[in-house]
Amino acid sequence: MEHSIENDFLRISVKQAGAELCKIQSVKSGKNFMWNADPDVWASSAPVLFPVIGAVKNGFVKYKGNDFAVPRHGIIRNNARVELVHQTENTLTFGMKYSEETLKIYPFEFEFQISYRLEAHIIVVSHQVINHGTEEVLFSLGGHPAFKCPLHEDEVYEDYYLEFEAVETDSTWLLEDGLVSKNTKPVLENTNVLHLHKHLFDHDALIFKHLVSKTVSLRSTKSPEVVTVHFNDFPYLGIWAKPQANFVCIEPWLGIADSIDSDQNFETKEGILKLAPGQTFEASFTIAIYE
Repeated sequence: MEHSIENDFLRISVKQAGAELCKIQSVKSGKNFMWNADPDVWASSAPVLFPVIGAVKNGFVKYKGNDFAVPRHGIIRNNARVELVHQTENTLTFGMKYSEETLKIYPFEFEFQISYRLEAHIIVVSHQVINHGTEEVLFSLGGHPAFKCPLHEDEVYEDYYLEFEAVETDSTWLLEDGLVSKNTKPVLENTNVLHLHKHLFDHDALIFKHLVSKTVSLRSTKSPEVVTVHFNDFPYLGIWAKPQANFVCIEPWLGIADSIDSDQNFETKEGILKLAPGQTFEASFTIAIYE
């Protein structure tokens, strides 16, 4: 089931299962800026990541003497238990609460909500985590939106580039079997531009920990449309696509995959957040479409 809202600029659709944004369509031109989730390539468009980002070492985390098999990217993605909890003319809000089922793999009494709000040509993606328990809730969260690239039939992938708001010098942290290694590779060297090409992701995602920029835009050298992601609340950024695929993901993260030398202790996991009993955590990023 999908739910849709629109204004004078954009029409968006969100799958109820997993609260996954699946369409960003221009009202003016009719163009869809989201990847179409082709199952033969990558059957997602914008998974919601909670309470972990990426993989956990050996498939489980350790917490207070027990092992918990938290799935890759967490428990919201593709989850049919996610419900539409509120809808207005310009907002869709989805939520999921802890259950006996979730407590077996993630031992916290949480409530997770994500809202999509249209503000002219901007989509505001807001996350909320509520602690209903008597102990701290440990979590990470993040976005994984995949944008169609190229957007036009007369373009190729190499016509596109990512433009950062600031000049950057940063390396990607290399992955080994989905885990973050100790090795890095220079990617951005005194530049604000990252050119896309079909071999950029041959060794998995680009992972940035030290960017100055909090805004990155997907642009083409041949067409005027621009997709801009602003992620002020998120310290990590992932850039990824399936090798040879016609999309690119711009992923704001609060958290990161386990390192190869992780001791799997959930409480000391890099990027983990801790939410006190009765408290609420909020973070948001935006997607802007310019034509």
